[in-house]
Amino acid sequence: MTLPRLVTALQTLGHTAALKDGALQLPGFELEWLEVSPIIQAFRRMVRGLEFDVSEMAITTYLTARAFNKPITALPVFLVRGFHHGAILYNTRLGIGSPRDLEGRRVGVSRGYTVTTGVWVRGILQHEYGVDLEKITWVLSGDEHVAEFRPPPNVTSLEQGKTLETSLVSGELCAAVGIKSEHPDIAPLIPDAGAHAYSRLATDSYYPINHLVVVRNAALEKHPHLALELFEAFSAAKRQYLERLRSGLIAAPSAADRMYARVLSLTGGDPLPYGIEPNRRMLETLMGYAREQGILPRSYAIEEVFAPETTHLVG
Repeated sequence: MTLPRLVTALQTLGHTAALKDGALQLPGFELEWLEVSPIIQAFRRMVRGLEFDVSEMAITTYLTARAFNKPITALPVFLVRGFHHGAILYNTRLGIGSPRDLEGRRVGVSRGYTVTTGVWVRGILQHEYGVDLEKITWVLSGDEHVAEFRPPPNVTSLEQGKTLETSLVSGELCAAVGIKSEHPDIAPLIPDAGAHAYSRLATDSYYPINHLVVVRNAALEKHPHLALELFEAFSAAKRQYLERLRSGLIAAPSAADRMYARVLSLTGGDPLPYGIEPNRRMLETLMGYAREQGILPRSYAIEEVFAPETTHLVG
């Protein structure tokens, strides 16, 4: 008997490897894995062309797509998490003494305004440092995955032929989000960003979500149990990874592995919790930021944006 085939685009991570290498199967289905590198290209291809049945996606790309009625639905399977206090760099020659000094100036953002890292960084600036985001001109280096999205009026595009790094070094931009630079005049805006982020994790469970899993609505309608089966399969693959992480059996740990191990050490809990309830606060925080920043046209109930049959699950 031929099993239904699901075209799937996900990066290989410690907690997805068992599914991708076939050690774990998705009952009743065959997963056809397409390698898309970098994985952000899969986000664009999914929201613009529905090229996959199952795809990894940045969470704010998904929320934006949802606002424009794209026929995809998320599962509360959160594949990538991270901290963003260190994701904004500034030019040290421009007299910037604190984040509020960004007001009245131009700040670059890698790729589009809806990029998840940018949303988290702007939320940090506003809610931790009192920055008025509307007093900053946000300068984008690329376009949006969701082509229909139109950013707020204080958002513009970088001039053709220029890069965020060279514009930051020259002083045309005072700061930039989501870039790397070794230039001696460029430094992190938030000192000791890593320590600060882990301190927030320890004190108020601040633990940002970056990527989740989405499924084409047509596949969900054709296979009524697909969302549940996918959730359980991803959870089973993650459990195998966590056993290795807890036992110190990962031979060459990646930066992500080291981060998840540190989260595990600090919290004693699952560093990759799946399901709405263990992530409700972070989901509410991110969706609130997206609403404040002019990305979402209205507030959404969390259960509204996930597959109904998964809203009660924890994995």
